[in-house]
Amino acid sequence: LPCLFSIGLMGADPAIAAETSEIPVYFGVGCFWHVQHEFVEAERTILKRDEQQLTALAGYAGGMNVGKDPTRPGAPGLVCYHNFQQIADYGKLGHGEVVGLNIPPTSFAGFATEYFKLFDKGGDRPDKGDRGPEYRSLVGLPGGMEGPYFSDLKAAADIRDIKLVKGKGNDGDTLGKKMVWVMDSTVFPFYQGEVYHQYHDGFFPGEDYPRDYNGLQSKFTRSGKLDTTGCPDVI
Repeated sequence: LPCLFSIGLMGADPAIAAETSEIPVYFGVGCFWHVQHEFVEAERTILKRDEQQLTALAGYAGGMNVGKDPTRPGAPGLVCYHNFQQIADYGKLGHGEVVGLNIPPTSFAGFATEYFKLFDKGGDRPDKGDRGPEYRSLVGLPGGMEGPYFSDLKAAADIRDIKLVKGKGNDGDTLGKKMVWVMDSTVFPFYQGEVYHQYHDGFFPGEDYPRDYNGLQSKFTRSGKLDTTGCPDVI
């Protein structure tokens, strides 16, 4: 299934590789539709990425388990949105909604700053109508709180006076607690969400994005840049 992996540079000088390779990270704070839009914009602004270089995808992370499609016993494990077939439901598996992307390590501080701009004045997710651990605030980065990028995350969190807590998987909701679960993305990887969730309009009424943004869903599906996941989907 499509997950986001760091890009290695075989045969490259270690110093150059450390600077130019990318790391897999993910960010969650409530509904992933708005979060994806904001991180697509961050990729364009911070990294000057063009359309074909964008990596931000809506998906799931933070759970300890994956599910199976009983009609495809040999297929890889799945993490899916709520569906009538009750296949690999992300909520039941302990995952939360996130946006995963690949970024250069040197840009992580900038993306962490953008992440905390998504919280409201009280240090919480804006869409409080969404209840439950599926909408908890969480960040995934290589090494988690023991990794080399945690100091950048903490610096951005401290500005907003938001507490960072080590996630253990299947963690609880953060609503009203002014906190974020921090996950090791090498232990708790990102699982891409269904095609129909990608480049979606926002959660709130009137939160409609430009047509060229929404159109990335069909454009990337046709080109093969965006693939299906094996979950029930509508494309």
